[in-house]
Amino acid sequence: ADFGLGNIMRDGHFLKTSCGSPNYAAPEVVSGKLYAGPEVDVWSCGVILYALLCGTLPFDDENIPNLFKKIKSGVYTLPSHLSPLARDLIPRMLIVDPMKRISVPDIRQHQWFKIHLPRYLAVPPPVARQHLKKLDEEILQQVSRMGLDRDQLLDSLQKRIQDDATVAYYLLYDNRSMASSGYLGDEFQESVDCYSPGLFPNLDLQLSTGNGVSEESLRRPFRKEKMWLVGLQSPANPKEIMNQVLGTLLELNVRWKKIGHYNMKCLWCHDLHLHSMANNHMNDDDHFISNATAISTHLQPQPTVKFEMQLYKTEDEKYLLDLQRISGPQFLFLDFCAGFIRQLEGPQ
Repeated sequence: ADFGLGNIMRDGHFLKTSCGSPNYAAPEVVSGKLYAGPEVDVWSCGVILYALLCGTLPFDDENIPNLFKKIKSGVYTLPSHLSPLARDLIPRMLIVDPMKRISVPDIRQHQWFKIHLPRYLAVPPPVARQHLKKLDEEILQQVSRMGLDRDQLLDSLQKRIQDDATVAYYLLYDNRSMASSGYLGDEFQESVDCYSPGLFPNLDLQLSTGNGVSEESLRRPFRKEKMWLVGLQSPANPKEIMNQVLGTLLELNVRWKKIGHYNMKCLWCHDLHLHSMANNHMNDDDHFISNATAISTHLQPQPTVKFEMQLYKTEDEKYLLDLQRISGPQFLFLDFCAGFIRQLEGPQ
């Protein structure tokens, strides 16, 4: 619940930081487990919602070990004065299993969330980032008149750098888009008017007070998009999957080091045969074959690829193997992935 304790989500990696108020922490956080991110935020929001509606915390104890036991068990009491919709939503947010916990999009579709929901929160924004394909000259001039360097702005926009100039550009563009489309309507304008216009005297911002959006379009549920999964899927047992994966890595002369549960760092050297090596397991101080070693043995240094391998469990009770390149030539990594898949599939 504290944005000062925010974290950065990186593709292919779990989070492991455990900090903040323990009363609001999810079971996977207090247990010291790896977690994805959004699920623990949903749990914390569920605790906040409970506190707002009930006046007390769902999990509270002066003894920290006892508090952690209550959180891990997920046992709490719902007061009788709660509405039926609140009694339905809170338990779905405070499910111990993060895979079964309600998601943010599902919360937005819950009937409790939709009651008296302001239009500017209910309506999704227009398709964003389309303007990056073609920069708007008028907005560039507006940003320049604010005293920001035009050349620096153009360079930051092209490189997708977030700084004062690009933030100003995006704000001006979004506000003009909202004004031209009128998708927020009068209710949003009323909420904006409560802020002092003197806060930004150099900005010439105009918000639409024109056509609003019909109630039907506001309440229409969003179409649920197909879930895309990138990686190798299998319904087999995770240990069986890893045994097959390790066998394939051996055949492809890949070396690896375990760094977590079903998580390994791997190293593969192109066109290098390692059959004479005792095993394919790397130690912490093992650097595989260095350039100096290659020269001393009259071998030409070969391009190497370092990558990370992680096995995930999906919502439909299947398992997904993800390979993420750490360093090395991109196309060489793709060549390895193709060979790895062929080797896993076996003879056709």
